Amino acid sequence: MKEVINRASTQPPLFFRRLRNIGVALAGISAAILTAPVTLPAALVTFAGYAAVAGGVIGAVSQLVKKEEVE
Repeated sequence: MKEVINRASTQPPLFFRRLRNIGVALAGISAAILTAPVTLPAALVTFAGYAAVAGGVIGAVSQLVKKEEVE
């Protein structure tokens, strides 16, 4: 459990920081679509649901990546 906490608190490599930001943005945009006060097509709402899950997974996995140090 300590390893997961240490990984989550360290800064990931640059590529994964960018990927994390993309995932968080994707989740945020899809959340805005899902909570829109207007009626939207069912296909768009379904896609936004899948995009929210994908964005959350991308953000979580990217945050837990750690640069391997070679001795």
